[in-house]
Amino acid sequence: MTPLILIPARMAATRLPGKPLADIGGRPMIVRAWQQACASGLPVAVAAGDAEIVSAIQAAGGQAVLTDPDLPSGSDRIRAAVEAIDPEGRHDAIINLQGDMPFADPGLALACAALLEAEPSCDIATLVATESGPSDRANPDVVKAVLALDEVAMRGRALYFTRSTLYGDAPVWRHIGLYGYRREALMRFCAAPPSPLERREKLEQLRALEMGLSIWAAVIDQAPLSVDNPADLEAARALAASRT
Repeated sequence: MTPLILIPARMAATRLPGKPLADIGGRPMIVRAWQQACASGLPVAVAAGDAEIVSAIQAAGGQAVLTDPDLPSGSDRIRAAVEAIDPEGRHDAIINLQGDMPFADPGLALACAALLEAEPSCDIATLVATESGPSDRANPDVVKAVLALDEVAMRGRALYFTRSTLYGDAPVWRHIGLYGYRREALMRFCAAPPSPLERREKLEQLRALEMGLSIWAAVIDQAPLSVDNPADLEAARALAASRT
């Protein structure tokens, strides 16, 4: 496979407006996310909804493409970007990394690509980690993945994703919002309207399941820090300071 990493980013974040350019240890958050992705060794570009983001990435020496700011989701943004960057279709796997994960291990993108390679039936690859504590089970902001898990390979087909509480003694898998798409699956997904379950749970991956696309997930050791609100931003700044 020939993967391409794309990082969607826009300034109009609901809970933390302007967060792609938020300073973390002297660097904009989106630049840190791009640098982490580049360390994977795969080609990387940023799918930007705003010219300021393009300027920040280009100033750091990276590639960014300006997309329509009114696109409804990150998935639509990466589809627009891949069509602009690679109209010839050289890249058959698109890895969607999040611009609000400034310290994400470069191996996460490689894990998604490896899962697509290993599982021919996999249309979309993603990642999960074990719950961080009992409170995760009842927290609607923590998305849980229900998997048919191979406990030897520690990967499996996703049966469902939910914000609801999951019960029982088995591990609860916390979904990490990174995706690896086969290119044709990305195009099919973005061409389809939001589905009933997607609208109910506010989880776009449920659209893929309702369409009959196969999502597989691999288990990773720890969820990366995601910056969703001011408290997360302060935690990211503290982490950056501890590494200098």
